[in-house]
Amino acid sequence: MAKKVAVIGAGVSGISSIKCCVDEDLEPTCFERSDDIGGLWKFTESSKDGMTRVYKSLVTNVCKEMSCYSDFPFHEDYPNFMNQEKFWDYLQEFAEHFDLLKYIQFKTTVCSITKRPDFSETGQWDVVTETEGKQNRAVFDAVMVCTGHFLNPHLPLEAFPGIHKFKGQILHSQEYKIPEGFQGKRILVIGLGNTGGDIAVELSRTAAQVLLSTRTGTWVLGRSEDWGYPFNMMVIRRYYSFIAQVLPSRFLNWIQERKLNKRFNHEDYGLSITKGKTAKFIVNDELPNCILCGTITMKTSVMEFTETSAVFEDGTVEENIDVVIFTTGYTFSFPFFEEPLKSLCTKKIFLYKHVFPLNLERATLAIIGLLSLKGSILSATELQARWATRVFKGLCKIPPSQKLMMEATEKEQLIKRGVIKDTNKDKLDYIAYMDDIAACIGTKPNIPLLFLKDPRLAWEVFFGPCTPYQYRLVGPGKWDGARNAILTQWDRTLKPLKTRIVPDSSKPASMSHYLKAWGAPVLLASLLLICKSSLFLKLVRDKLQNRMSPYLVSLWRG
Repeated sequence: MAKKVAVIGAGVSGISSIKCCVDEDLEPTCFERSDDIGGLWKFTESSKDGMTRVYKSLVTNVCKEMSCYSDFPFHEDYPNFMNQEKFWDYLQEFAEHFDLLKYIQFKTTVCSITKRPDFSETGQWDVVTETEGKQNRAVFDAVMVCTGHFLNPHLPLEAFPGIHKFKGQILHSQEYKIPEGFQGKRILVIGLGNTGGDIAVELSRTAAQVLLSTRTGTWVLGRSEDWGYPFNMMVIRRYYSFIAQVLPSRFLNWIQERKLNKRFNHEDYGLSITKGKTAKFIVNDELPNCILCGTITMKTSVMEFTETSAVFEDGTVEENIDVVIFTTGYTFSFPFFEEPLKSLCTKKIFLYKHVFPLNLERATLAIIGLLSLKGSILSATELQARWATRVFKGLCKIPPSQKLMMEATEKEQLIKRGVIKDTNKDKLDYIAYMDDIAACIGTKPNIPLLFLKDPRLAWEVFFGPCTPYQYRLVGPGKWDGARNAILTQWDRTLKPLKTRIVPDSSKPASMSHYLKAWGAPVLLASLLLICKSSLFLKLVRDKLQNRMSPYLVSLWRG
């Protein structure tokens, strides 16, 4: 008899979790409190239901080849970066192609998830749900929680003296949908993440003035890299990651600043990182132009509010503010759990590889999608789900919970005492994390072996973009179409751009030429460094525990 698995949420990670259950001959039942799939990506005109949805104008930050499900590429005519509607269409196509909708109970809220009395022997859970006022109880052999990061708006009003005196409109970005209604107003946007940048840019087209307040500053990336190729495909590559292991962090930081300031000087634009703050990045193609044109004015942190104005830390005052929009992020929670499980799951340090809670005798609960990554979250959550379902079946093992809890508790104490840095809030390196989970499943590509068996494919895997198809080449869940998907990924990238072909136009250097010109020499230099001294490599690796992302290595080309 197949094991029954409860999947909580039918968003990006929920529908892939359903498919992974089916692939492993498990019996999934998905509970979704709305009336459709897509989670964040299902646009609605309002947020009255309390669910977080994208704003209408949102465009993806990760290109299609890097953010697809690993055995379901986007159609070749889809744009590389998609708006909300196009991306939701893809999710719908995925669900329909694999016949996943039949496993979902819509308009169903999960009230509680509790361990059964014999949990230590069976690992089973009691799940209580409510549909149209009627409660139901069922027993499941495992649970996959796919509710994500964006549950509860974080609105830190207490951190802004005088905000309760302010007579203008105050809202969180969760409530923002479209720019209509903000015409001709003076708007203050607080917070400079991807959302803050997007909303500020969109409102700058119709508002009288947009002020954008940031505590830390940020590096601003564009969606396109050199030659106009999608930046994700140009920078997330295995050989960049390989080289980053031996280059000094100061050198990498210097390259980073040089490359990013070459586009525009971040200090001149009021965007430079505050000294002592951790570097962060946003993707925004228009923000620099809006600052240059004066439709957006960069400001420091708000010190206090009056009835109609905002006073900033640098002593400046902006009068006649009509609207304040907080783009200050979200908090996540698990209201359906009992303590201490509820609190423990909110601490990433107590989640084994960001998936399995450490305090359970049986590994039958998986938290899918609760991670920050320097790359596609969709791809990572799918790989997490593939691993979790195999753990549920007993095909993959994890260390004993007692050992893991002891190690995590000790690490937590060291962090509190300041002995080591808390890295749990940092974004994870994409390739390192994906390879780590893939190794647990047995799907991590063996690059040296691949060069012997299939040199052409190996070249693309190592020197080309680390697309999700790489994790379908071998092992459980192997997909026969993975090789072809990798070898044709640039065809699908360029296809939507070829809408106007000029006869006999000169063609730019091919990607393979670029890789041959630069990839081999850099790889050779790296190998020489490594071979020179194994002790040197060990010392450098110890030093680079907090190294920057593979993106920085790509900046060498600047």
